[in-house]
Amino acid sequence: MRRIVIPALAVVPLLVSTTGAAAAPARDDAPRAVRAVAETPALFDDAAGGDADADDPAIWVHPTDRAGSLVIVTAKNGGLRVYDLRARERQAIATPPAPGPDDEAGRFNNVDLVGGFRLAGRPVDLAVVTDRGRDQLRFYRIDPVSRRLVDVTAPQPPFAFSRDQAEVNTQRTAYGLGTFTDRDGAAYAVVSRRSTPEVGVFRLVEQAGRVSYRPVGRLVLPSTFILPDGSAWSPCTDPGDGPQVEGTVVDPATGVVYLAQEKVGLWRTRLVGGRFVGVPRPVERVREYGVPAVFDPAADDCVTDHTADPGFGGRIAQDVEGLTIMRTGRYAGTLVVSSQGDDTFFTYDRVSNRPTGRFAVVDGRFDGAQECDGAAVTATPLPGFPGGLLVVQDGRNTPVTPDGSDGERPDTNVKFVDAGFLAGRR
Repeated sequence: MRRIVIPALAVVPLLVSTTGAAAAPARDDAPRAVRAVAETPALFDDAAGGDADADDPAIWVHPTDRAGSLVIVTAKNGGLRVYDLRARERQAIATPPAPGPDDEAGRFNNVDLVGGFRLAGRPVDLAVVTDRGRDQLRFYRIDPVSRRLVDVTAPQPPFAFSRDQAEVNTQRTAYGLGTFTDRDGAAYAVVSRRSTPEVGVFRLVEQAGRVSYRPVGRLVLPSTFILPDGSAWSPCTDPGDGPQVEGTVVDPATGVVYLAQEKVGLWRTRLVGGRFVGVPRPVERVREYGVPAVFDPAADDCVTDHTADPGFGGRIAQDVEGLTIMRTGRYAGTLVVSSQGDDTFFTYDRVSNRPTGRFAVVDGRFDGAQECDGAAVTATPLPGFPGGLLVVQDGRNTPVTPDGSDGERPDTNVKFVDAGFLAGRR
């Protein structure tokens, strides 16, 4: 297995200008306002709510009946939730239990889809999930008749990154996820490792009528950077942690993989035969790139000194999070990037990565989306979504309690938005 490590001190040019006349709107330009058409029920991240926390969505388009399409959402300790196009829950799937009394139970972080995977001699569609609690991938066959998910994970899936259960318990485990199928029909999962800048590639394999995987590639992104003024800078993280990647998406037409290193920026590289090739290049940096910050134990968070900003950053407000591609042709389309720190999304041309705009999901019939972790989009027209469907996680949902007041419990959900605006159709 080939492992690519980018030098600790890296100087790499941006693919896109963020300051010149050709750049996208400046940071103080108002984003385009779009509104949700529907939203899923609130998930509550407390004991009464089963510690359910919406994180990352995927959209499954039914092969023969578009009205039967589904949205699949990870809920961390709350497992998986499956919704119809009216945002009504159809199925809830629990995480696997802890293997031992002192071990972590399952915690589902990200989800993506693989279409046409051959299982027991026939093609099936799979939902693939990173179980960050147990450092594994899990697989669910999507039944087009019942429109329910069926667990087809091999009985003893290997650890994605850890050597043993003791290492799993440190929770530097499988985290972000993007899947793709190459021209030869081989299916892969690009998986980031929590609290590190490491990313792995795993080939999906059938194992006695179930699904397992094996590692085929590794990449380690930089943790320290040389700034234009010659000084060294590292993003602030929790003590002992590295700058992790979460958002991951692969363009199936080009083999380009985009990686969102949360406190650094958006990278692109290529995959060939399931292996990384070439040196990753940055598409855009976060605004805070190069800004001094230190971890404050009392606040249990990083404190950033914005007054000392050297001006080397881009437009995305950290963390850079969810990534998704709106494909409107073989090579045409839009890359959508969640700018979690300012509750907006930036868009880029799918091939050139030229900035094309910025939008925000704002209050309307439903509340808007804030602190978005994950996003998914399809250009396929669906009932209620003639321009296609964009699904975004809302990290600060504002439900209404029976007495009409805003709830105070920590809760999240996902918003359904007509995606036509991304293709200029409305």
